[in-house]
Amino acid sequence: MTSETVEPVLTGVRNFRDVGGLPTTDGRRVRRGVLYRSGHLAHATEEDAAFLARLGLHTVFDFRNSADQALEGPDVELPGVRNVNIPLSDPAEGAEFWTMVREGDLALLRSLLGEGQAEARMVASYRMMVRQRTSEHGRLLRELAGESVPALMHCAAGKDRAGLSIAVTLLALDVERDAIEADYLESNAPHRRYRIHRSPDAGGGMSPEVRELIAPLFEVRPAYLHAAFDTITETWGGVEPYLSEGLGLTPGLRERLRDRLLEL
Repeated sequence: MTSETVEPVLTGVRNFRDVGGLPTTDGRRVRRGVLYRSGHLAHATEEDAAFLARLGLHTVFDFRNSADQALEGPDVELPGVRNVNIPLSDPAEGAEFWTMVREGDLALLRSLLGEGQAEARMVASYRMMVRQRTSEHGRLLRELAGESVPALMHCAAGKDRAGLSIAVTLLALDVERDAIEADYLESNAPHRRYRIHRSPDAGGGMSPEVRELIAPLFEVRPAYLHAAFDTITETWGGVEPYLSEGLGLTPGLRERLRDRLLEL
């Protein structure tokens, strides 16, 4: 955040921010007021919704799957705003797991998440999204290069599926790698974090050990983003072939994307 940016305080929407201001490798910056990111909008208050409506959004991209939407609810309706759902995870893959995280006792959490398993699960998830969600990310970039801005991207917590999608978009804009990582890690700020809910009857409650076991699931860590970038290199040989061959981003589309999202 720069000193000239006043960040809004939203009550029912976590992890909201404007991605504007990030520097590119050729000395330009991401334009302010065209690309936002957040957690889900299902619990937005009237004041939150009024703020979001004033942004002049064209499209809200929701990366949640049907299980997420059933758990949290649909996004709040914003007048004149197009809602596009592009699920980046399989509902069958995660629903049972997250139920166990919220309701399982300490012994179950140890067996599921202990000894590095939680972090390994997150790393595997990022690698999967890079390899298997190329059509979805390609569609997203084509939408942004078209008429879909100003846009807001979100998932549930706004940190993983949205975080990776923002990172992919910033790669296509030639944003400096350090700036991409710094924006990604902003999701760890205390006021941005997803509120963790455990069943009142869950064994161990929210004891220090439970918090330590589940922390890798509710934080962003450099290792997760690095795993995504490493997968791009291992699978396609680098960012440029990933964008062109993996996501189908032509030079013309990339130029239009840069024109829409970067300062002149």
